[in-house]
Amino acid sequence: MYALLNRSCPNAHGDIVLCVSQLQLSALGYHRVLKLARTIADLAGSEAIQSVHLADTLQYRPKLLLS
Repeated sequence: MYALLNRSCPNAHGDIVLCVSQLQLSALGYHRVLKLARTIADLAGSEAIQSVHLADTLQYRPKLLLS
């Protein structure tokens, strides 16, 4: 998956690296994001994961509620 993401859309690779650092994603979280982004890309009929697919994926991540 990593190679497909990296080759297909360099902006998407930069976006996922930024998200991993800002959201402090674990390796499992990183792979979950990629897996869901791949599913969204498939539903959109895209051969490669693009930035828009990553943005859609991150909208579905649960938000932390700090009280």
